[in-house]
Amino acid sequence: MLFGVDNIERIIISAITIIIGLVAIFFLVKWLGKHLKLLKEKTIRTRMVRRAVVSSLLMVGLIALKVYMPSVISDEELLANASHFIIVLLIISGAWIAINATSITRAIVLSNFDLSQKNNLHARKMHTQLRIIERIIIFIIVFIALASVLLTFDSIRKVGISLFASAGVAGLVLGLAAQRVIGSMLAGIQLAITQPIRIDDVVIVENEWGWIEEITLTYVVVKIWDKRRLVVPSTYFIEKPFQNWTRTSSRILGTVYIYTDYSMPIEALRNEFKRIVEQSGLWDGEVANVQVTNSTNHSLEVRFLMSAVDSPTLWDLRVYAREQLVGYMQKNHPDKLPRARVIIGSEDVGSENDRPDQLNFK
Repeated sequence: MLFGVDNIERIIISAITIIIGLVAIFFLVKWLGKHLKLLKEKTIRTRMVRRAVVSSLLMVGLIALKVYMPSVISDEELLANASHFIIVLLIISGAWIAINATSITRAIVLSNFDLSQKNNLHARKMHTQLRIIERIIIFIIVFIALASVLLTFDSIRKVGISLFASAGVAGLVLGLAAQRVIGSMLAGIQLAITQPIRIDDVVIVENEWGWIEEITLTYVVVKIWDKRRLVVPSTYFIEKPFQNWTRTSSRILGTVYIYTDYSMPIEALRNEFKRIVEQSGLWDGEVANVQVTNSTNHSLEVRFLMSAVDSPTLWDLRVYAREQLVGYMQKNHPDKLPRARVIIGSEDVGSENDRPDQLNFK
């Protein structure tokens, strides 16, 4: 009977389940709104909240349906099949909730670590570790959910038990077949632990200068300065040498070279360079040195060493300093630019036989 005692109890339990679930989702939305407000992008906040609400509503609806379903389905075989289908959906929705919880936890924790700040070494470390840990947890959740769904089928469970004895051989075959994939995943985990690179590190890979934009278990994305993307396997950063300009600090040194005549007063260049970097607004106030690093037959090589808070700022500072120094030379010392000297008509140069009128050309 539809309104029998058992059916009424199931209806009441289903209604209570839905009410409790809706109340829990209401407080969940309020809690997420409070803790996700630190995220700068509103679209990301909205997407996270929407996914959490949809997955939770799906779980509540499936639980209520599982409880109420025997009241409307009298056929035992049909009820068994429907119950099995609901269980599979419950496992999937549970995995979805776990994945959303992992992503939300990562977003809330990382909202306290701003990559845009000047000294962002600790922030880059946390972003790198938590993003890779998140991917590892999601992989485990998906694996467990898939295994749980398969084990709900009797035929697959029996096959699994029969294959358990040969799991060692199967694992060996699988390991050999997926050696490169497993190696890349282990390399990704190693990157998270040892951290030779971090998110937003400035690196030179394959003669390309750029920033670490994304680190996954199997590959790393490098954002090249001209907006291209270089996708590199995780194993590359374990097996091959590369340059990391911000391994211990985002501060970095750069140089500009100017070539002058021997008669150029170096102290004047030193004073002008100090004035240029101080008024640039790009200098961090740490290093500003001028040194003569080489001399040739025709010119002096003067090196201007400067520092900045990060590599993009340093690039702008180097370009600005070079332009200002060249302008200073052109305006104040145009005669001190590199030049070749040719002395003609000196009586002290050469011997008597070297005079043009004494040379015998044949």
